[in-house]
Amino acid sequence: MTNQGIRLGVDVGGTNTDAVLIQGQQVLATTKQATSRNIHQGIQNAVTRVLFDSGLKASDINYCMIGTTQFTNAFVRGQELNDVAIVRLGTPAAKALPPLTGWPDAMRNSFNQHVFMLPGGHHFDGQVNSDFDEASLDEVIDTIKAHQLQAVAISSVFSPINNEFELRAKKRLKQQFPELAVSLSHEIGKVGIIERENSTIMNACLATLATRVIDAFESSLAVLGINAPLYITQNDGTLLSADQVRRFPVLTFASGPTNSMRGAAFLSGYAHAVVADIGGTTTDVGMLQQGFPRESSLPVDIGGVRTNFRMPDIIAVGLGGGSICSLPDGKVGPDSVGYRLLQDAKSFGGAQLTATDWALSSRLCDIPGAQPALTGLSGAEIQLLGKTIQQLIARGIDEIKTSRAPLPLILVGGGHFLVQQTPDGISEVIRPPHAEVANAIGASIGQVSGELDRIFHYETQSRESALEEAKQGAIDAAIGAGALPHTVSVLDIQEIPLSYVEGQATRIRIRATGQLFEGDLQ
Repeated sequence: MTNQGIRLGVDVGGTNTDAVLIQGQQVLATTKQATSRNIHQGIQNAVTRVLFDSGLKASDINYCMIGTTQFTNAFVRGQELNDVAIVRLGTPAAKALPPLTGWPDAMRNSFNQHVFMLPGGHHFDGQVNSDFDEASLDEVIDTIKAHQLQAVAISSVFSPINNEFELRAKKRLKQQFPELAVSLSHEIGKVGIIERENSTIMNACLATLATRVIDAFESSLAVLGINAPLYITQNDGTLLSADQVRRFPVLTFASGPTNSMRGAAFLSGYAHAVVADIGGTTTDVGMLQQGFPRESSLPVDIGGVRTNFRMPDIIAVGLGGGSICSLPDGKVGPDSVGYRLLQDAKSFGGAQLTATDWALSSRLCDIPGAQPALTGLSGAEIQLLGKTIQQLIARGIDEIKTSRAPLPLILVGGGHFLVQQTPDGISEVIRPPHAEVANAIGASIGQVSGELDRIFHYETQSRESALEEAKQGAIDAAIGAGALPHTVSVLDIQEIPLSYVEGQATRIRIRATGQLFEGDLQ
């Protein structure tokens, strides 16, 4: 046993709540418990189990990391959302496409919004677009009072380049309403007003729910006697403090697949590979680069709304352990019995033939209480369904790869037994130990990150100087987020020439990551 800190990782999924205890590189205990209707009870059950299995006390835990889909689900379902005052600073230049442009009607109708388009904003080089006067916020203030609004979203044109007007607007509103939840776009999204503004509005919608959920997480841990600091995983594989999630709940979107991929890297020791996370309903296929998920280069839709914050590049395949199979056509999925596998699958006396039934009949797995003979599958039918399953996996791998060079395939998730053959383009198939709880392991090893996204002019500043300045900015941001300075390294560099702008303008995006704690992590 090393003297490194003990980390508790928890992943709260729709079907199962997984928990792990890790010290250094050693996995001390794991469990997979059913997610309860009251998710906090499910967390307590899972944590109690790993503490019992490991022989540790609650006071032995140094760090707690939780991955959750609470905020994603709430937004997509349009539940528990704040009414929001939406303020855009950018007229007259930014009037053509008003806020909420492109939002599906169902999403627009899931909360009340009060939209204000005011002068302000900047140009790409940071120069003022039109002057901003705090007095222009008087109408916003009157509306917040009249409707007792609890959240506001403020977006200013090119605020990632110059955030002055957003900060001034926040200061004015907080003077009037100290408890108001204010979401600023330059803290959430990248350059690009519509997608950045959308992300900011989403964040404001979730402000009250974020406080309630984080308070409940902290209470659940306190009941167990755990006083260690709490962190929540975000969508790039790194961590947010509990207080940061209260401010930025939107940054937790899509953290589930990210956690699984980070867990796959940790368990396998591979930093560059294809990862397939096979759950009960879907398989998420992604690419590992330097031990982190490859980031999507395209705007990502959440509930039909375009965003531009960091999201993993994931191909979702309609295949999981609960996928419903049909004969004689050999179709598998995308419909699934989901969490009712042990009740509805044929091997357990149910009426539905599932992918797990096929695996049991093929002797690829062994589940207590299962009776594969109940499926009545013939050898030919087993072969037919197996061919379909392998084709589905191969299709996802082919879509995620960007070159023909063979790569390792790491299989994780509760349904990892579904893949038996080595797909084309794969050099080897890896099934690491504890693969079924890779998501919780990914949460437990989360690091902290910092990012810089700015436009530089190579006519007035050399490329080398600009890159060095950008690198240092990202490193400083990671340290500011809590990373140990000596562990921070640059993870990703992107240079995007802006050919339509004078002065050899180039957009530079750099991300740096570092460890929150001492220890040799992948």
